[in-house]
Amino acid sequence: MSAFSALPGAVSEDEVVLHFGDPIREQRRLVAGTAVAPLGDRVVIEVAGVDRLSWLDSITSQSVTGLGAGDSTELLILDPQGRVEHAAGVLEDGSSVWLIADAADAESLAVWLQRMVFRSRVTVAVRRELGLIGFFAGGDAEAVVRGLALSPNGVPLVWADPWAAVQPGGHQYATTEQHPSASYEWRVAIVDADAAASVVGLIGEAVVGVAGTLATEALRVAAWRPRWTSEVDERSLPHESDWIRSAVHLSKGCYRGQETVAKVHNLGHPPRRLAALQLDGSDDVLPSPGDAVFAAEDEVGHITSVARHHEDGPIALAILSRRAPIGDLIVKAGGADIAASQQVIVPADAGATADIPRLTRLSRRPAGQDPRNA
Repeated sequence: MSAFSALPGAVSEDEVVLHFGDPIREQRRLVAGTAVAPLGDRVVIEVAGVDRLSWLDSITSQSVTGLGAGDSTELLILDPQGRVEHAAGVLEDGSSVWLIADAADAESLAVWLQRMVFRSRVTVAVRRELGLIGFFAGGDAEAVVRGLALSPNGVPLVWADPWAAVQPGGHQYATTEQHPSASYEWRVAIVDADAAASVVGLIGEAVVGVAGTLATEALRVAAWRPRWTSEVDERSLPHESDWIRSAVHLSKGCYRGQETVAKVHNLGHPPRRLAALQLDGSDDVLPSPGDAVFAAEDEVGHITSVARHHEDGPIALAILSRRAPIGDLIVKAGGADIAASQQVIVPADAGATADIPRLTRLSRRPAGQDPRNA
């Protein structure tokens, strides 16, 4: 994917192209379906073997045994306490399962998977020689990239992000009338070096435009879409970022962390909640991930992702305490106080969905009633 870094205007950091000179224009072209984005911050893992689907089904949060060739989904790997350890997009091609993971998580995810093979007939391989190109469905970019995507088993390797709708077995906590993910038809193609070079050539000929990760991240944040590299820390439960809607199947068989997932969803409330923030841009100061969020004098959470959106201006996602008040907040960034208008993603009362009958307490029986006759 280094060929993209050589394009005019490319600004890179740690082998990831941030932008090509105009991140706002790049966002607009992505949304219009006329631009592609090299995703150097993600890595491909191939899981092959006849047991691949049943094996993944038994150790992850998602139901994958019914996937057919060309089907996409998403999975999480949880620890025994139900906290998120790894996350990956999932694409089945009829012979292999292709996992798309954030680069910082890919190696540890692959090592964990290899440790879990035991006697299952599967192999796990990190495919760093392959690249990833993102685009939105329905435009010229899709026509160009889909035709160049790797297809080792006759199925183009193009992952369709399931975040656009609540998936079977999932559940949405957000109560907004229209979820901003409805138009988030994000696709990721797996390509080899020759295909990547062909895409670069078409960009040079102005057949299709190009965008960097500043643009892709702004559109992700606007869609309230959680990501491992941003929204996950050592305490993260999938409920807190509404990740159950796309990456957790609530009625599948047992897997590590399932008991906590079910308990919080059916009987309790997640201790933290994801919120979207519209930031005051009058001082042209953006916070950074990790910056503290305050309600009056009380610290109630921290920023996880931040971006400049082509329509909404400066925006962010933040993980807040469940008890954080609904309303305007303050983000403290480098000595500056940035006003932030909050939009609730996960409500404070999310969870506790099970209808548990309440038993009458002894102290509430009518006076004089014999408990033996109650």
